[in-house]
Amino acid sequence: MTPGARVAATIELLDEIVSRGLMSERGRPADLVANAYFRSRRFIGGGDRRAVSERVWSLLRRYGQLTWWLERTRHPDRSARAVVAADLILVDSNTLAQVAAMFDGGRYRPQPLDEAEIRALRQMEGHSLPHPDQPDWVRLNVQEWVAPHLIEAYGEAWGREIAALEVPPPVDLRVNQLKATVEQAQAALAREGIDTEPMRYAPHGLRLKRRLSVVSGEAFRNGLVEIQDEGSQLVAALVDAKPGMQVADYCAGAGGKTLAMAAGMNNKGRVVAMDVYESRLDRSAQRLRRAGAHNVERRALDDDNRKWLKRQAKAFDRVLVDAPCTGTGTWRRNPDGRWTLQPKDLAELVPKQAEILDAAARLVKPGGGLIYATCSVLPAENEHQIASFLERHPDFETVPAGDIWRDILASEPPAELNASPYLRLSPLRHGTDGFFAATLVRKQEEKKEEAAE
Repeated sequence: MTPGARVAATIELLDEIVSRGLMSERGRPADLVANAYFRSRRFIGGGDRRAVSERVWSLLRRYGQLTWWLERTRHPDRSARAVVAADLILVDSNTLAQVAAMFDGGRYRPQPLDEAEIRALRQMEGHSLPHPDQPDWVRLNVQEWVAPHLIEAYGEAWGREIAALEVPPPVDLRVNQLKATVEQAQAALAREGIDTEPMRYAPHGLRLKRRLSVVSGEAFRNGLVEIQDEGSQLVAALVDAKPGMQVADYCAGAGGKTLAMAAGMNNKGRVVAMDVYESRLDRSAQRLRRAGAHNVERRALDDDNRKWLKRQAKAFDRVLVDAPCTGTGTWRRNPDGRWTLQPKDLAELVPKQAEILDAAARLVKPGGGLIYATCSVLPAENEHQIASFLERHPDFETVPAGDIWRDILASEPPAELNASPYLRLSPLRHGTDGFFAATLVRKQEEKKEEAAE
């Protein structure tokens, strides 16, 4: 594709994402929109697909600053076309003449710029994306209403923490202990031309030295590795699921953490993967077969299983609640989430998380563990949620995450874990997605004193 044709494709894809996602009441995730876009345009080659995708994801990361410039220069609209043209000047340092040459209306190229567009873009010429007049929330590419929550989470460091969420993430893999050691998996990937390095914290993790696709290779297809962020691996590890245990993954979804726990149990004991959406559990079946995980049972949280669920009260050694959340910790992977999140989403999620926690807690046996996790960085979903739970459930108490880290991972945890009872991970400090986890234990039931004779 010519540069102009790539610009046109970038505009088309961004327009699809904005119209079906960012500006839609029932928005579709950007990755699903992109997949559908490229499926319908198979004539676009692999290199061009990557270039267009990377460009669009970068545009979503700096969407707030770009639209701020459009408002400042009184650009006639906020369309994908306007955002892309502004990006070509402010980020790529093109001149107006160079941009106009790409927007010349030629074959597969965007229509020519009109006079109003030219006037706005001329004011951007010679400038860069940051500007002294930009408020912090614009400079950090977040919505204004989210900023107070982020300041509460990180204090004065919030700017650096959120800036780290703008950096594209690496590709992280978890080695499946049921089929390979870390060294064996690393060698298998190397034979495919994929260079990796051990992770900083996760003992069974490998990180790609450069972004490549692994899903078509033999190491992935044979179940030696799974794609999983290091933070997610650490959350699964802190569940401390051991062989012979009864473990429940209460919000299992597609089963990433289920697989990690089943592997750590060496297929001994039982893992019950639960979710309200049976379709998600169905999608996990293929992953379970590929991984060779035979100790996993799938249960939909529906009316058909209500009696079964009631019979499981206090039956599990460990219960993991990977709760539905705002996903603010995954913004480097899902930059569209910065703009689709609405105040009502947070308002609806907090009581839903509390309800899920209460239901999951019923499954934990005395002395057993309840692990609550989110891929959110917002205190309302994390620390505040646990504080409220402990008020409602005095029969549970917190176990410091740092202590569990030392016991399970046999290493010294990051220093900040010693200052908090919870696990909080971030791209800036740990190179992971933003994760939160709290480890709770149900107190042993006191034995009733025998009646005096």
